[in-house]
Amino acid sequence: MRDLSNELLDWYDVHARKMPWRVGPADRKAGVRPDPYAVWMSEIMLQQTTVAAVTEYFKRFLSRWPTVTDLATAEDSEVMGEWAGLGYYARARNLLKCARAVVADHDGAFPADHAVLLKLPGIGPYTAAAIASIAFGLRHVVVDGNVERVMARMFDEHTPLPASKPILTEHADKLTPQNRPGDHAQAVMDLGATICTPKSPACGICPWRDPCKARAAGTAPELPKKTPKKAKPVRHGTVYLAQRSDGAWLVETRPDKGLLGGMMGWPGSDWVDTSQPRPLNAPLETDWIKLEGEVRHTFTHFHLILDVMVATVSNTEPERGYYLPRDKFRPSDLPTVMRKAFDLAQK
Repeated sequence: MRDLSNELLDWYDVHARKMPWRVGPADRKAGVRPDPYAVWMSEIMLQQTTVAAVTEYFKRFLSRWPTVTDLATAEDSEVMGEWAGLGYYARARNLLKCARAVVADHDGAFPADHAVLLKLPGIGPYTAAAIASIAFGLRHVVVDGNVERVMARMFDEHTPLPASKPILTEHADKLTPQNRPGDHAQAVMDLGATICTPKSPACGICPWRDPCKARAAGTAPELPKKTPKKAKPVRHGTVYLAQRSDGAWLVETRPDKGLLGGMMGWPGSDWVDTSQPRPLNAPLETDWIKLEGEVRHTFTHFHLILDVMVATVSNTEPERGYYLPRDKFRPSDLPTVMRKAFDLAQK
């Protein structure tokens, strides 16, 4: 297994992807060490999101909050606003909680200990392993979707995901070296992202071409197997966009817990299944106009369809929400689904 790891690291030294949070092989050899803060930030952002989507967000966050101490002292609303568009907003809330815990409990330095990392808010087994391995050079097994695909093909494993996760992790463990475990983890990820891709893997140029059992068996394109997902349910709701005569918008801050927690949004109804009547709990009494068209958005577990109601109001006090002055309102601070409603209202 050591030879396989060395072969992959040799390939990585030449073909490593360039990313703003990564210390590449050449810099590593020159003595540059990864910044644990940057590694942590990138791993949180990359959860269920692509490298392409994350890159500009990462650059903005690191420019605005260069250290974990800077982030820990940031206003919640500012961080949530910068996060808008990345989705999975619980990650942003945990980002702040974790930064504040690192400053309060660890003197502003991420601990070089896998077990201690696991105790920080928002850091699970994968993220702890990635930080420990990539930032601190500790030998831990890092397994994401790319790694699972590479392992399933290397060992021709046909047990469907997610049941095969322990098996694939065991395979990855066998291949993880004591030397350069962080580079090895990133190398396997790069292999999965650039060569051992979900469709049409480029087996002819793969550094692990010869030992790959699925390539030899001709089964690589069909792996990993996956248990079929259940169809996502569809939910419906209504949002209310009211603008005061002075340009202020009626908005609300959503509860910390739940979808879009802590984010600014439009007052609206509950999101309910199509089989149930749609409650209309407008935030104030006025002449609402229903816009043509609708907002469609997909969350992890369901599809959402929203009707959009608009109105121009005077100084009527709302039952829900508050008026945000025109010069304080930035559409970019809205989560994506709420931004879609705003964009529809602007047409």
